[in-house]
Amino acid sequence: MQTDLPLEGLKQARRADARLVADITGEAFSQDPVNQWVFGTERGILSCFRILSPLYLESGLCYLADDKGAAQWLGPNAEIKFSLVPQLKFMVSTSRFSKSGAMKRALSMSEKMQDAHPKEPHYYLFTIGALASARGQGIGRRLIAPMLAHADHEGVPVYLENSNPVNHGFYVSHGFEKIGEFEVGPGGPPMAPMWREPRAA
Repeated sequence: MQTDLPLEGLKQARRADARLVADITGEAFSQDPVNQWVFGTERGILSCFRILSPLYLESGLCYLADDKGAAQWLGPNAEIKFSLVPQLKFMVSTSRFSKSGAMKRALSMSEKMQDAHPKEPHYYLFTIGALASARGQGIGRRLIAPMLAHADHEGVPVYLENSNPVNHGFYVSHGFEKIGEFEVGPGGPPMAPMWREPRAA
């Protein structure tokens, strides 16, 4: 994915930053209702992102704010290459660090997310988050702004799944609208797909 976004005050993450991106994201999502339901432990959530973040670095664009916040994106028509090796790593780490049945719950969530994912070309915000010690400092706004501005410039919509109702106001304030809701699995918490139409300059 292109690397010439005006990342003012931000750092584009490289392969060597994969662990940092994963660890920030793991902490940011440690109390997330959906991830808690799927994995059941903070270690399980962290291990998940340590496998997924390198894939987003390879196929998408990830960037950091002061090594305290991170965002992971995919461009239009980009796909994660979830090949056999990361699949096996995910299975092993999930069975080792998560509560019983986590793999089944993860597969259920993945299927639901794929079913809801729009077919129209769009930018996809996989994760955005900050360390607990850095929250309330505007890092979220800094992280989300460059890609939204870029999407507006290109006239491309943006999509995300909100896994925590607490974040609804943040996304709405940046132009997203809730376009549905689904349970991530039997008895699981809701996830809310959100869509943002590009804004005219």
